[in-house]
Amino acid sequence: MKKVLKITGFTILTVLILLITIPFVFQGKIQGIVKQFINDNVNAQVEFSDVSLSFIRSFPEAHVGINDFVITNFEPFKGDTLVAAKSIAFTVSIPELFKTAGEEPIVVNSIFVDEAMITLKTNAEGQTNYDIAKASETETTTDTTGSSFAFSIDDYSIKNSGFDYIDESSKMMMQISELNHTGSGTFSGETSELDTETEANVSFTMDGTNYLNHNAIKLDALIDLDLTNSKYTFKENKGYINKLPIEFDGFVQLLGEGQNIDLTFKNPESDFKNFLALIPETYSGSLDGVQTSGDFTINGIVKGINSDKTIPKLDINIASNNASFKYPDLPKSVTNIVINTSIKNTTGFLDDTFVDIKTLNFKIDDDVFKSSASIKNITKNMLVSANLDGVLNLANITKAYPVELSSPLTGILKAKLSTAFDMNAIETNAFERIKSNGTASLSNFVYTSEDMANPLEISEADLTFNPQTVSLNHFKAKTGESDLNASGTINNLLGFVLSDTTLKGNFDLNSNLFKMSDFMSESETASTETKTQTPTESEALKIPAFLDCTINANAKTVIYDNLTLTDVKGKLLIKDEAATLSNVSSSIFDGALSISGDVSTKTETPTFNFNLGANDFDISKSFKGLELLQNLAPIAKILQGKLNTTINLSGSLDKDFAPNLSTVSGNALAELLTTNLSENESGLLSKLENSLSFIDFTKLDLKDLKTKLEFANGQVSVKPFDLKYKDIAITVSGAHGFDQTLNYNAIFNVPAKYLGSDITSLISKIDSEEANNITIPVTANIGGSYTSPTVKTDLTSGVTNLTKQLVEIEKQKLLNKGKDKVTDLIGGIINGNKTKTDSTKTEQTNAVKDVLGGIIGNKTTKTDSTQTTPSNNTTNAVKNVLGGFLKKKTKDTVK
Repeated sequence: MKKVLKITGFTILTVLILLITIPFVFQGKIQGIVKQFINDNVNAQVEFSDVSLSFIRSFPEAHVGINDFVITNFEPFKGDTLVAAKSIAFTVSIPELFKTAGEEPIVVNSIFVDEAMITLKTNAEGQTNYDIAKASETETTTDTTGSSFAFSIDDYSIKNSGFDYIDESSKMMMQISELNHTGSGTFSGETSELDTETEANVSFTMDGTNYLNHNAIKLDALIDLDLTNSKYTFKENKGYINKLPIEFDGFVQLLGEGQNIDLTFKNPESDFKNFLALIPETYSGSLDGVQTSGDFTINGIVKGINSDKTIPKLDINIASNNASFKYPDLPKSVTNIVINTSIKNTTGFLDDTFVDIKTLNFKIDDDVFKSSASIKNITKNMLVSANLDGVLNLANITKAYPVELSSPLTGILKAKLSTAFDMNAIETNAFERIKSNGTASLSNFVYTSEDMANPLEISEADLTFNPQTVSLNHFKAKTGESDLNASGTINNLLGFVLSDTTLKGNFDLNSNLFKMSDFMSESETASTETKTQTPTESEALKIPAFLDCTINANAKTVIYDNLTLTDVKGKLLIKDEAATLSNVSSSIFDGALSISGDVSTKTETPTFNFNLGANDFDISKSFKGLELLQNLAPIAKILQGKLNTTINLSGSLDKDFAPNLSTVSGNALAELLTTNLSENESGLLSKLENSLSFIDFTKLDLKDLKTKLEFANGQVSVKPFDLKYKDIAITVSGAHGFDQTLNYNAIFNVPAKYLGSDITSLISKIDSEEANNITIPVTANIGGSYTSPTVKTDLTSGVTNLTKQLVEIEKQKLLNKGKDKVTDLIGGIINGNKTKTDSTKTEQTNAVKDVLGGIIGNKTTKTDSTQTTPSNNTTNAVKNVLGGFLKKKTKDTVK
């Protein structure tokens, strides 16, 4: 007995070892067979990570697995993934693995697919991405010995997979997700039986309209297989669309040119709850406890040939009569529901399919809503006809049906209108083929949203539908403290709603008070108040590309941040992702403002280009209210009076539509009217007075001052401009940055007569009208920042200028009187000596400098003619006088 057990154990162990080790011997062969099968049959790029073989997993059959299987298309769909599967496995009998290359193909008994995604495409030219089978080299060849595999399937399964079909030519897309399907059967001879179970979610979109949206589909079917005639007949079966039960009867037969379909279907129950079951549970909620009355039936016939040229004839009917429903947790019920709809095709040609909604009526409380519609020629130039007539209290929607809205709705909607059109007329604005008439109104409508600071309250909105336009007769609304009154016309409302066309219109907008903060979210309002500009990952605001409208606005008061504008009037044109302002005028800062320009969001970074005009602006008020003025002219903080200016500027906007100052460029021309200085407002003024004490800056004459500015890259360049302090001419030029840094030069042309008794005595002795008009340029270099300025005075040019002017005037007088009288004249000036000398021209010049040096240096004795550095002494003397002059502290130096 022990020996038998040993032999048995050894045999089992040997078998196990063989079952584990033999697959490694055949694995290379199987991988080669798979590659050969792909290369012989597929015209595409195929990749997989590995091929495995096991004798244990599906014993007594061999299990072959292919992992990470991917098929990628060649042109014209190059790079598109046709098939991607986590794993594909199949089973074969073990003896099949011992076949040689010259024998018959290996017979596959079962196939298992896990996590596969198949994407089928048809482009606009009619080319398909799934036509990847290689054509036979010789059409008449029937020998199959070259094939690697043959299929004799006993069972199969597809788990956790999906399927997409995209047809660009017909704008159709079908998606099947979460697909789980199994099939097994008894296959014997010419007839067999296949038992299938299928679950999936189905979505279907055609020409932008979503007909199915993740609708749950389930079908358990027993199907007879007539393999000889390729005919598949439904036997016992039951399917579900969402929770609506459907039963099928009939067959599908494969033909050479397509499929012969003869199917009928119906819902086995007539309870109206079946209609609610047709709606996805996401939208209908749980049907437990829902009270219903009335019936609901759906039945249909699909019969005919499905081919490239024809479809089966259709006769599908959906009906309900005097039905109602009420959810247990909701206070309202929907009653008097009448549905009479059919989908038909009587010719077998797709273009002749039509949808006829003869009746779709319902009632909530006392509000009755009736509608009907028909849709024909659905694959080409669709023909649409519709009628609406009814009243709907919007607040009752959520009280009767469990729909989740982002915010509650209130208001009364009334509509009585009819329309008939073809889609080509809508897309091309062929208004003669659009027949619309009727009215629609909305009253006491209230809408709230997290994106709005306040609820939008529409007290009245009245529309009249005409063949060519929709008239907005009245529109009255309020949000926060802002009120809106509008009227106008919309040229192609149907085109905008039903197709990808631009919404065109002209409107007149009036408001007594328009506060920008009323239209912002709380976060936007907070950002505006704190003036913070922090980076954000959100997208920049965009002007809608679908808008093409003109708005004539008139607002008595507009409040934006801390600005209050009155009597705002102008035109706003919105088109091509840009908003253009023209002829905009307003009163602000006790003056008049005019604006023209545009904002564009067509590029990734929004841009702006504006021309601003200001007349009689109060400088102090405008400086406090306008950040732009604070950056362009920070000196305006100390000005009091009136301002005229024109500003041309352009640049980019940040994601909050605020100007990005580093990108702003342009120019400005400013004129000051009746302006004074407020010396207590600026450290810069104090610095200037300390360095240039001979001027009382509060008494500067700024009236009619004009200056030109240019700005770019955060820098403002001020062109030279002139002003006066009594008879002292002042020229100012330079630049400053938006960061408040300063780099200016102010040149004060001081008359020499104000430089003290020494200079006055010298000028009187020269006795020349030209000498009496001599001015001394004193330069003040202004740097640092506006809050911490630095002022440095430059005496070099003043010293040089005074010396040259005095010497030149005296030289010319002496030269004009003749060479012989030069010495006598100089002597007379110096000490009254009338003796003539024979000095050369160079000696004359040196004598003049000596005299100037003596006078300026307060010397009473004649300068020695042999002094070696008279020019330096003269320069130093003048510099000492000017330096002392600038250091005087009394403000009444110039009288």
